[in-house]
Amino acid sequence: SRYLAFFPPGCLAGLRVGLYEHSCVGREVIGEALAALGAEVIRLGRTAAFVPVDTEAIRPEDRELARRWAREEELAALVSADGDADRPLMADEAGRWLRGDVAGILAARYLEADTVVTPVSSNTALERSGLFPEVRRTRIGSPYVIEGMLAAARSGRGRVVGYEANGGFLTASPIALGGRTLAPLPTRDALLVILCLLHEARRRRVPLSALAAELPPRFTASDRLRDFPPERSRAVLAALAPEGTAEAAAERALGDLFGPVRRVDLTDGVRLTFASGEIVHLRPSGNAPEFRCYTEADTEERAAELLGLALGRMEAWRGGEAGPQAGSPSPSRP
Repeated sequence: SRYLAFFPPGCLAGLRVGLYEHSCVGREVIGEALAALGAEVIRLGRTAAFVPVDTEAIRPEDRELARRWAREEELAALVSADGDADRPLMADEAGRWLRGDVAGILAARYLEADTVVTPVSSNTALERSGLFPEVRRTRIGSPYVIEGMLAAARSGRGRVVGYEANGGFLTASPIALGGRTLAPLPTRDALLVILCLLHEARRRRVPLSALAAELPPRFTASDRLRDFPPERSRAVLAALAPEGTAEAAAERALGDLFGPVRRVDLTDGVRLTFASGEIVHLRPSGNAPEFRCYTEADTEERAAELLGLALGRMEAWRGGEAGPQAGSPSPSRP
């Protein structure tokens, strides 16, 4: 009801949309909303067994399924969500999954946001796009995004939205478009992103891939080392960025891999921007014995290469070294 009252009637007419149902609890309501707005919905992959869909670490088999379904079913897009349906997953007409922080930028643009709040790990195409008067960065986690959004709303900002790198989208102020108003919903939502992007592509008569191509070319990659004791990861980060000498220490530890360090951001973990403009961000998981890494570069291939190099160095640190230092061993991964 929320979205049928906000989006124009029949606005998705003519779109053939695949719905990857798997074990998602929101599969029925997502399909109902798409169909009610005029889309032809092709239901795919339904199962009663739990499927561990992680919108930030898409499984190889889901990448292959998306490509195959897009081709065989002649889809305009493939949509889904994680198990509890608060994080969207969207693939374009070729079956290429969009990262959540890219989808978040496009949804914020559709909603004509004035202020966008997102964690420090999200893609910097947000700032580089120049689409939004204000961007606020927070620690990683929806509670921090919500706190930042509510603070922005209290300060008198207009249309305040937020999103996470996993794609979960939030709104903190009323949004009026086309004579219809969307009430605030400051909690993670998957359906809004899906409908915003599909409607934008439909009304402009362009493929979904064209929307993402309009953003500055910045690509991110992420992964984690499991069974990495939290106390070890904290010790690594303390050595990597000691107070007062963070840039120099980080460059001694990682400069042989990535070059000179231009900036260190300690908002959440250690986020390093190098002179090349490339980014490597390290942080311990908040709820598991894992050491996480996020990278960003101007090409998808380079972001993946950065990730492999960083994970190799992290593995070496786990393997018994005292911590980041000059002359750390070569990474264990190419």
